[in-house]
Amino acid sequence: MFVIIGFVVVTGCVLAGFVLSGGQIMALWQPYEVLVIGGASFGALIVMAPTSVLIDLMKGIMQTMKGSPYERPAYEETFSALYELFRVARKDGMLALESHIADPHSSAIFSKYPKLAADHHATDFIKGAFGPIIDGSVKGEEIGPLLEIELKAMEDQHHAPVVALTKTADGLPGFGIVAAVLGIVVTMAHIDGPVEEIGHHVGAALVGTMLGILLSYGFFAPLAGKMEVLGHSESAYFRTLSTVMQGFFGGMQPKMAIETGRRGLCRDVRPDAETMEKLMKAIDTGG
Repeated sequence: MFVIIGFVVVTGCVLAGFVLSGGQIMALWQPYEVLVIGGASFGALIVMAPTSVLIDLMKGIMQTMKGSPYERPAYEETFSALYELFRVARKDGMLALESHIADPHSSAIFSKYPKLAADHHATDFIKGAFGPIIDGSVKGEEIGPLLEIELKAMEDQHHAPVVALTKTADGLPGFGIVAAVLGIVVTMAHIDGPVEEIGHHVGAALVGTMLGILLSYGFFAPLAGKMEVLGHSESAYFRTLSTVMQGFFGGMQPKMAIETGRRGLCRDVRPDAETMEKLMKAIDTGG
């Protein structure tokens, strides 16, 4: 929602300033300039980014409209689910978690936490951490490097669409100049025409330059920045998962493992200690 509001503010202020200074809105309507700039930018994006990155880019843009799913309620729910898993493991052993980890979507524990259960990336990450411990493939203190490899791959995958969109934003002013030069070429072909006609063609050429710069700094670059922020938010969430699980696998008590992850969060998304204490107490009493 805030992304759309921002775009409206950018567009509204630019148009308002133009109109208030005596400009005519229809003078900015230059569809062929848009075709040159937009088509060339999209073609360059296709050249630079493989299909998987283009798909991730579209998903990322859609996510910017929704905002980050990893806010405080998501952390509270995730910490509660992990705490419950840890309690079962402490009481009945790791093998007692086998059915829950093998199929989280039918797990009685995960079903209590719908946000977490619906996030297949998070459930797969938890499954990938508990799985080797349950089947005895690795020891608790050895799981860290495996999780770090997975986190690095995840961050690289999310960074690629941001790079592609950033490079597209960087190229837009140049394509705006291309559109402007083409407009000047058209103008020169009509140099012996009426002054009004020449002025129209020169104005269209200048609109091309303006559009390239405006689209770059007013739309595409901020959108890439927003995607980068969302990527950091997601990375922080999964790194917190990793920290909590490594703490427990390394011998920490469940509450201390949760507290380790909680303290590493920024203030905006960090659940307060009293809230987490209430949530864990409810789990302890079967609530």
